[in-house]
Amino acid sequence: MAEAGAKDQANSGPAVKATFLPPVTVAITGASGAQYGLRLVEALVVAGHEVWVMISKAAHLVIETETDASLPARPERLVRALSERSGAASGQIRCFAREDWMAPVASGSGAPSAMVICPCSTGTLSAVATGASNNLIERAADVALKERRRLILVPRETPLSAIHLEHMLNLTRMGAIILPAAPGFYHKPRKVEDLVDFIVARILNQLGIEHRLVPRWGE
Repeated sequence: MAEAGAKDQANSGPAVKATFLPPVTVAITGASGAQYGLRLVEALVVAGHEVWVMISKAAHLVIETETDASLPARPERLVRALSERSGAASGQIRCFAREDWMAPVASGSGAPSAMVICPCSTGTLSAVATGASNNLIERAADVALKERRRLILVPRETPLSAIHLEHMLNLTRMGAIILPAAPGFYHKPRKVEDLVDFIVARILNQLGIEHRLVPRWGE
């Protein structure tokens, strides 16, 4: 039996690395609404995309407060935790530390064509609008803007001050998409997850990714 097993293994050839659709960067920051970002990661995994994840220090606290998850900060452990949570295949999720300046998202030559900050805190909104680039999330967003790539920011704040609104207007003029976490109700949600899926569906629409999370208008 041992010889047969070894023979089968030898005949199977080299392991084939799984291939995924182009990567999408997801950054989760310290605004309320961590559920949106975590659900977005799950939806992108289901859609077959590689997902590159960054979670801010404040976001880890929000995740513990708002959800039943307690995610580790170390990138390699975070990869395992998110993969188990989303059912991702090996290698489908990559995570980067707050100041990992050698990460591909820090350069226009390595960053993916799309990035979503979900949820986006007003502090991160301000930093991106002014080009602060104090951490990897802010730098990755700066790269997306300068390279004219798809950048979606999902703020969750109310009421909005003139400062917030001016930053949103400036970012829109720069080419970013401001997609507030303001779920609709025409799909007759029955639970909180339905409201979360409404926003995630809008994000996927902007990314051009097919989904069945929420029926489209008229369906």
